[in-house]
Amino acid sequence: MTRQLTPPTTGTRTSLWRGRNFLLLWSGQTVSEVGTRVSGVAVPLLAADVLDATVFQVSLLTVLAWSPYLVFSLPAGMLADRVDQRRLMLACDLGRAALLLSVPVVALAGHLTLPFLYVVVGLSGVLTVAFTVAYRSLLPALVPPGDLTSANARLEVSENLAALAGPSAGGVLVGLLGAARTFVADAASFLASAVTLLLMRHRPAPRAGGRVPVRAALTEGLGFIRRQRILALVLACTATSNFFVMATRSIEVPYLLRVLHASPATIGLLFSLGSVGGLLAGVLAGRVTALLGGARTIWVSMAVPGPLYLLMPLARPGWGALLYAVGTAAFAANAVLFNVAAMSYRQRVTPAGLLGRVNAAFLWICYGAIPLGALLGGALGTRLGLRPALLVCVLGMWSAALFVVFSPLRRMRDFATP
Repeated sequence: MTRQLTPPTTGTRTSLWRGRNFLLLWSGQTVSEVGTRVSGVAVPLLAADVLDATVFQVSLLTVLAWSPYLVFSLPAGMLADRVDQRRLMLACDLGRAALLLSVPVVALAGHLTLPFLYVVVGLSGVLTVAFTVAYRSLLPALVPPGDLTSANARLEVSENLAALAGPSAGGVLVGLLGAARTFVADAASFLASAVTLLLMRHRPAPRAGGRVPVRAALTEGLGFIRRQRILALVLACTATSNFFVMATRSIEVPYLLRVLHASPATIGLLFSLGSVGGLLAGVLAGRVTALLGGARTIWVSMAVPGPLYLLMPLARPGWGALLYAVGTAAFAANAVLFNVAAMSYRQRVTPAGLLGRVNAAFLWICYGAIPLGALLGGALGTRLGLRPALLVCVLGMWSAALFVVFSPLRRMRDFATP
């Protein structure tokens, strides 16, 4: 795996705020996340409002965005352990920018169709897989080991700041420019991320040893996880949660649009309000983890917010739509606290040369469950109706906590330092 020599361990505040490479990565990801959230509103609105897609056709966009994790995660992990991860991320950013810019160009020419949108979303998903594996594997090379929790927390804060601003901006931009032209904003965000990667001064350390045969390399990460019981439990919890979360996400825009009669701007505002929970959790993640301990944070964050998820299917038109935002805020807080604790643990216990493949194995299973969940959401929304389908989905989200609540994690406060 291409890794920089471990930076010297210093105080968290000093090392992170003065670390040029981490600050560039952090700023680039913040801008990129804002653009991604803008397109997260624009894509389903373009399909539903402009291209007259059905509920199931809208859900297929989610399926295509996440299906590449089933096919390309393990090869991407092998690739990330063999090449310069920064250059791989740069290529992915440039490719995604080009794909997104094609949407307004084709729309202006009058040839935009639902199949074309499917192609753009699917190919962008392939590049996102490679970027994500490289990104999660590069981070431990940019910060001292003791600062991983703080670094992951700050990246989560950025994601939730983007979730706060991006959907509202997306709703407004769709109203002002139209859904197709809004794709320019996301393309620009990927170009900004590419610039920050170019500015990094990161020299990979020499690769140690010979290359593992391809077949063995593809499965080596899975083998490591099987031998680590805690990682296996966290993997099962995350995969189950992702399955039902994306079942929810695949029908939430049609639900808000057709059941709650919300406007595009209101939908963006509700998504932004829902992200407040994640933003607050990200700011407080370090303190919460210190107070509860890393092991306890994993299961408490999954179990405690669950009842508030039920507010999402209970939302009503008008001011009652705010209940949806409260439910999503509870989940956002859960996700941030869980992700920071679980990701930091995984980065600490995994050998450096294996980290790309272990991250890829997590993505293969956890994100591979997402398109299947999206298919379930679309099918339930079509057969049961949007509100009953949403109730089934949020109960499923909460059920994921069972894997970590009824496990050795409940008898632990923290993890031993490897």
